[in-house]
Amino acid sequence: MRFKLKIWRQSGPDAKGGFKVYDIDGVIPEMSFLEMLDHLNESLVKRGEEPVAFDSDCREGICGTCGLVINGMAHGSRQDCTTCELRMRHYKDGATLTIEPWRARAFPIIKDLVVDRTAFDRIMQKGGFISTNAGSAPDANAILIPKEIQEQAMDSAACIGCGACVAACPNASASLFVAAKISHLGLLPQGQPERDTRALDMIQQMDAEGFGNCSNHGECEAVCPKGISILNIARMRRDYMGAARRERPPRSGGD
Repeated sequence: MRFKLKIWRQSGPDAKGGFKVYDIDGVIPEMSFLEMLDHLNESLVKRGEEPVAFDSDCREGICGTCGLVINGMAHGSRQDCTTCELRMRHYKDGATLTIEPWRARAFPIIKDLVVDRTAFDRIMQKGGFISTNAGSAPDANAILIPKEIQEQAMDSAACIGCGACVAACPNASASLFVAAKISHLGLLPQGQPERDTRALDMIQQMDAEGFGNCSNHGECEAVCPKGISILNIARMRRDYMGAARRERPPRSGGD
């Protein structure tokens, strides 16, 4: 297979970037999208040119490291699929593929297709955990949790923190990511003691990082490779409003 690739090239955070066109052939249909980029980089190195920088790690759709905007869609056009899980057989031979990094103020470009997503780490540090040292894992079913709640918590915990929700949102909102992290702990008994502070602190940090507000476009859910539902955002808002009322009770009488 052969393709024409329009790839965003940018030498550094403060450098001016732009698209550069590459023609590539010898692509095997079974190659993953990232293997195709490896193939391109091998040819660039042989020609003495700078290879294209991009993120990857597990290449199994688990770690959330990879992330590209392909033909205008975060992770490409296949539903519930990360960039590394894409196969070149999903594209027509001879097609033109436009490849860009995540676009968001809170995700500054480091080089080419690599962006700085440490804003997510700082949000997690504000409350994406349970701080009680409860020892080793308890026996199964020691704490009885309704099956519906278990499934909701596990669905939320499936978030891999790739940032596709931010890249797809017209407001560059991180609400789906933060909501998933708040929900999967807040639904379980172990997460109840810190439920209020978790919602308040993580949302405050999300705003401080410069992410936009959610306006219910639903683009985040559409591109999420793990199918995280925007119902989590509604749950996060309820948690936040409840926590804010309990932290600052309304005045009795007056303004």
